[in-house]
Amino acid sequence: MSEENQHPESLSSDESASVADEESTPFREKSVFTRLISFLEARTKHVASEKWREPVLQAVPLWIASLLIGFIAVGYAKLFTWIEHWSSGWIEQYPYLIFIFAPVAFLLGWWIVQRWAPFASGSGIPQLMAAIELSTPRRYKEARRFVSFRVIVVKVLSSICVLLGGGAIGREGPTLQIAGSVFNLVHTYLPKRWPNLSQKLMLITGGAAGLAAAFNTPLGGIVFVVEELTRTHLVHFRTAIFTSVIIAGMAAQWLLGPYLYLGYPKVPIAGFSFVWIVLLASIASGLLGALFGRIAFLISRAKRSLKTKSAQIMVVLASGVAFAGMVYLSDIQSMGSGKEVMTTLLFEGHKEKEWTLPLVRFIGPLLTYASGAAGGIFAPSLSAGATIGYVLSELLGVPPESYNLVILVSMVGFLTGVTRSPFTSAILVLEMTDRHSAIFHLMLAGMVASLVALLIDKESFYERIKKQYLQVM
Repeated sequence: MSEENQHPESLSSDESASVADEESTPFREKSVFTRLISFLEARTKHVASEKWREPVLQAVPLWIASLLIGFIAVGYAKLFTWIEHWSSGWIEQYPYLIFIFAPVAFLLGWWIVQRWAPFASGSGIPQLMAAIELSTPRRYKEARRFVSFRVIVVKVLSSICVLLGGGAIGREGPTLQIAGSVFNLVHTYLPKRWPNLSQKLMLITGGAAGLAAAFNTPLGGIVFVVEELTRTHLVHFRTAIFTSVIIAGMAAQWLLGPYLYLGYPKVPIAGFSFVWIVLLASIASGLLGALFGRIAFLISRAKRSLKTKSAQIMVVLASGVAFAGMVYLSDIQSMGSGKEVMTTLLFEGHKEKEWTLPLVRFIGPLLTYASGAAGGIFAPSLSAGATIGYVLSELLGVPPESYNLVILVSMVGFLTGVTRSPFTSAILVLEMTDRHSAIFHLMLAGMVASLVALLIDKESFYERIKKQYLQVM
């Protein structure tokens, strides 16, 4: 039987009860939001032309949700960064404690998810993709299981727990599921008399706004919608998506300033003779990215076959202990999202690094993902690609001034291997660094990596996990 036809295990009775309880629990925020919507509706009655009144009413929920996710994304990012620095600080002082903190943190993060929101585990992007596919009038309640207020709370708490134990996770995937949940909540509380606004539109727009706010990459958010979240022509959603990306991005910039996620690394203009190095880096990083996604999927499928809670707990603890051992034997660079690893490689003159760095940045996120707690793989994938680029530069004898180009190309290649979204990967790295001189090399890397990734797996990691979720509906 093919993998696509093998049905993952259904939710346990505890998880099903949790989901059912979630659907029946009223939100206390409803009265506040309803008053706000009623106030805005009353204000728009003064608009003379009915032709303009309906579009304004349709836009208001998108504006509100976009503004909210801009603030939430910034708050989550600041909390994430603070805890990441704190956890790396204590492990440097007391390295033996990682053998206690990592297993306990992994177990607590897993338990929070299992107890209160089973669909909040892992990245969050496959869940948002599943919710979009289920967003029809007939399956509206099923879609809500992936995007709700409870998912927001559990996503944040579980990922923070894992991060306290040094887990190698990112916040970008979780931010997208949180954004989808915020947009869905706004849609849920709209009065019945409100002009029609589809749930699918809200979820797709939420994904774009979430990515734009998380990375400060508005174009990346738009391209991600086209490549990954929907196969529908952009013309049906373009105004809503563009507006939401602008509002969410501007809210994030208002709080953080016009920052770049990775700063302004020096990237020289490379001639045509450098293309063969770009091709080698694209092939290697694309294959390894696809392998990463394939292993992560196999871990997910194996965990779903576990019949008892005790077996699941043993796997979580084993992954925590294995991760602790890896951190202890390597260093703190195997912990967290890997953003500091990327900035170090790009800005510290490429001082000699351990050759094991790509290995720990590859294995660390997989061990953390095996815990089943909440946590993204976007930033860890970029950091793994960066370390691969550094090692390739050393092996190929690349001039030191050109290391950064190989590193950026490998970041695009690895992320493309995982997501199969070549243009999104290229645009994200471009917007993170503002290195427009490398745009053609980055796009070439995405296309090559997307092709060679097919040798490892025909589908992306996100697509496979989405299908697992849809099979248990």
